[in-house]
Amino acid sequence: MAVHAHPGPESTNTGGILARYAAQGVRTVLVTSTNGEFGNAQDGSRPGEPGHDPAAVARTRAAELRAAAGHLGIGHLEPLGYHDSGMADWDLEPQPNWFAQVSLDIVAARIADLIDRHRPQVVVTYALDAPYRHPDQVHTARAAHRAVEVSGVPVRLYTVAMGTGYWRGLRDAVMAAGLPEPFPDPEGDSALAGVEQRVTTSIDVSAVLERKKAAVLAHTSQVGGTWIEKLYENDVPLALGREDYIKVPRPGGPHGLENDFFAGL
Repeated sequence: MAVHAHPGPESTNTGGILARYAAQGVRTVLVTSTNGEFGNAQDGSRPGEPGHDPAAVARTRAAELRAAAGHLGIGHLEPLGYHDSGMADWDLEPQPNWFAQVSLDIVAARIADLIDRHRPQVVVTYALDAPYRHPDQVHTARAAHRAVEVSGVPVRLYTVAMGTGYWRGLRDAVMAAGLPEPFPDPEGDSALAGVEQRVTTSIDVSAVLERKKAAVLAHTSQVGGTWIEKLYENDVPLALGREDYIKVPRPGGPHGLENDFFAGL
């Protein structure tokens, strides 16, 4: 079971593991907290701009999510249906129905119910201290971690770990494709270095990169015209052939990297 904030990160963050395990016959479940109303509209307009209709954006993103799930072989989609909260620095007055305003206990209870129903052996979500601090990702992480604690199902919990190595490899791949520099060199970023140092699990997803590529590109409204689309339109770079995670709680003492969530199960 992967628990994400919006349509899209299931493909960019965890598309490799979802496709890999689905191809091996593992039952996969995707929980998505919000409808993504504050994403870009199909014409590229952003929230607050002419032409941006949040309800229409939500419908578009739901269709894109279903298409992406098909490419990844996801067996069960479980949208929680909350309204996107937008970014913390946007000039918008938060509304009670926005996801980040909903009680953590309520959200955690809903996710725990899904864990009890589907009985996954592994749950994957964001780290509580992830460098990217979108309000909906933060709320999703807190709710998912609490859900694992209160659920009656024993699960292994892992968090997405996009550290220095991931961002360096992605940046190098973009520039090798002749595209403009997408973001500054991640070297020296202490937050990303901290993520890198805590990685416990590195999964080889090279065999399913074409499926991940198709899933990422299915989110046309969000990646269309961006460097992400241009990168994935070509051969997927080998830098994206693995996905890293952190096991929670992180094992103490010396240890080698795991290469399979289900080892020993």
